[in-house]
Parts: sequence; structure tokens; C-alpha cells
Amino acid sequence: MRAAYYISDGTAITSEVFGHALLSLFPVDFEHVTIPFVESIEKAHAVRDKINEEFNSSGEQPLIFYTFANPEFRRVFDNCNGISYNFLEHFVSPLEAQLGIKAKAKSQRTHGIHSINENSYDYRIDAVNYALGNDDGSNVTNYDIADVILVGVSRSGKTPSSLYLALQYGVKAANYPFTDDDMEDLKLPDFLKSHKKKIFGLTIDAQRLMDIRAGRLSHSKYASPQQCRMEIREVEKLYKKEKIPFLNTTKLSVEEIAAK
Repeated sequence: MRAAYYISDGTAITSEVFGHALLSLFPVDFEHVTIPFVESIEKAHAVRDKINEEFNSSGEQPLIFYTFANPEFRRVFDNCNGISYNFLEHFVSPLEAQLGIKAKAKSQRTHGIHSINENSYDYRIDAVNYALGNDDGSNVTNYDIADVILVGVSRSGKTPSSLYLALQYGVKAANYPFTDDDMEDLKLPDFLKSHKKKIFGLTIDAQRLMDIRAGRLSHSKYASPQQCRMEIREVEKLYKKEKIPFLNTTKLSVEEIAAK
């Protein structure tokens, strides 16, 4: 099966949209590999090495659909054992001529509508139903069929991220909250320990958390600066102790959270 890579220093959504649209014209099965947030030259070299290994094992050059503003990154993939397609570069010159101005490259500027041709409509709807049925710790008995379990304090972005993962990617995402009652001696619950490899943590800056909570329950302990700082501090200590990967959602859109 021919490999097709979608690579970007952002979410890789643009690369996926263009790449999937082109490949859908051909009655061939592809192995789709999306690699977003290639934000350093070291990461670019690591991805290049993966592509070269794919070529060495299969004997077929992988197809590479990428969007990079940095020319150094483009050179990395233009000189590997794959066939590169840079959509932005193809259209830049004609647009410059039409608009009468020069393009100014900026990392992570591109966005697009994500299209998934591997997952059927029904599959994604099943994932949405799963996310709704396993939201906010409402059901902890069927985590065995979850693809990922998001954890974090209330209002850190768990629910919208779970629903976006389900609708956009067909990922069955459950989410579980750590509440004020847990904070005195915060531990990973026993029912989560057996699914530890599926757990991904979300955190958020205390000030942003306070602002969000104040919109719901202003002048409450729940939204107080002391409470928000304490919950974030304890949850991040748990993530580090249990070696749970986690992400700060403060400045990220739900699309970026899901992609990361």
C-alpha cells in the first residue's frame, strides 16, 4: 500500500484537505499518515528519516503533501526519498501576479476544512454518541472501548475537545473531571489506572480558568483565583507524577487541541 504523508508546522488540515482531494481521484488504497506541528528542524529531520525508512522497506516513494512557510523545512522534504507536493508554492506566483503584492510567509497561518474519507458518516456519529455518553465522568464503565480519555479540571476544554475529536476524526473520546473534592489528596482513580495508556491531560492558565468560570458562577469559590490556582497546581503535579502527557489549552483553538 502506497504511503501518503500530510505534514505541516500547523495542524496539517490544509495538507490533508488538498491531499485527500487529489488522491480520491485514483482508485487506489493509501496508507494515510498525518504529522502536524513539525515546528523544529529536528522534528523535520525525524519525519524525513521516517519517510526514508518507509521507502527502504516498501521500495515505493511515499507521497508527501506539505505546507511550510520556512524554506529550510521545505528543503528537508524536497531532498528525501519521497515525492513532494507543496500546494502553497504552486499557487503563490500566479496569485502574486494577480494581486500585485508579494506573499509574506507566516508559520501556522493556513487553515482548512478537514475531510476524512477513511471514516464513514455512521462511524463518526457513533463516536459522537460515545463522547456524549461518556462526558464529564458520567459513565466510567466502558472506557475499554475509548480511543482516548481526556482528564483535567472543570472548564479546561475537555468536552469540546472530545466532541471535536469524535465528529472530525471519528475518535471515541471520553472525558473525566478532577473536582474540588478530589484535591485534598489527588490521585488517579483505580478505574482509570487500567486505561492509563489512553489518558491525555488538559491544563489551562489559572487566570483564563478564573475568567471562564466567572462567566458561569461569578463571585463563587469555584471561580476564585485561589481555587483555580490550587486546582491547576495539583492536577499538573499529578500529570507529572503519573507521567501523563498533557497540554496547556489556554491559547489553543479546539482544532489545535484535537490535532495535538
